[in-house]
Amino acid sequence: MATAAAPSPNEYISHHLVNLHVGEGFWTWHLDTLIVSGLVGIVVFGLMAWVARGATAGVPGKLQAFVEIVVGMVHQQVKDTFHAKSDLVTPLAITVFIWIFCMNAIDLIPVDFISGLLHLSGVEHFKAVPTTDPNATFAMSLSVFALIIVFNLKFKGFGGLLHEVLTAPFHSDNIFMQALLAPVNVVLRFIEEVAKPISLALRLFGNMFAGEVLFILMVLLAGVWDGANLGSGASFVGHVILSLGWGIFHILIITLQAFVFMMLTIVYMSLASESH
Repeated sequence: MATAAAPSPNEYISHHLVNLHVGEGFWTWHLDTLIVSGLVGIVVFGLMAWVARGATAGVPGKLQAFVEIVVGMVHQQVKDTFHAKSDLVTPLAITVFIWIFCMNAIDLIPVDFISGLLHLSGVEHFKAVPTTDPNATFAMSLSVFALIIVFNLKFKGFGGLLHEVLTAPFHSDNIFMQALLAPVNVVLRFIEEVAKPISLALRLFGNMFAGEVLFILMVLLAGVWDGANLGSGASFVGHVILSLGWGIFHILIITLQAFVFMMLTIVYMSLASESH
């Protein structure tokens, strides 16, 4: 009985970069991104809610102490950066940092582990890291962008926002000159605002996608993929050594990307609440 031919390196890489999806074109739904991001949110924030309910004013347990350290760190960043009054910014920053960090951390799970298990159940493609999907990163960045607009209107009002758009960054006391500068200010403001969600989304997606590709390439480089099966003992050891080294470095990357997304969110909220 003939056995199925092993995939080529290109086929192996391509296979790991395809989402589990339904629908076509614009109406394509990436089910793996939705499922994993939703499960991560439920588990992580459910755990934090459970810790909060059982919190004590005495000597905290290890889990409570860890949660307090993370929340305290984020709160301090908000306090140092956001100078207006809002009850939304700190919870938003905590949600952004913890959720993105936990989604990024899935990238530390061996490349073929989750997809291999699901393959046994008949699932052909499954990308387990939501932040390697631009749909997820753009959804988060556009949510932040919507809040930027809300904060602009809340703190400045429609008239104040319109005045700022027409008179910043170039301002003149001469009314005629200001009328000439107004179109330039509008164009520059439009570019500035549009760049915010695009940079947020592409920075997170680009770094995490590159990390995912590197993990896949290490499987091939270490010889785990040998053209016939997923490997001998020696190739497996080589794969583990390479992946462990990159994985330790990748911990810094996944933390840094979550921190950068959080800090930029706070900065954008601060800019939206201040008049220029």
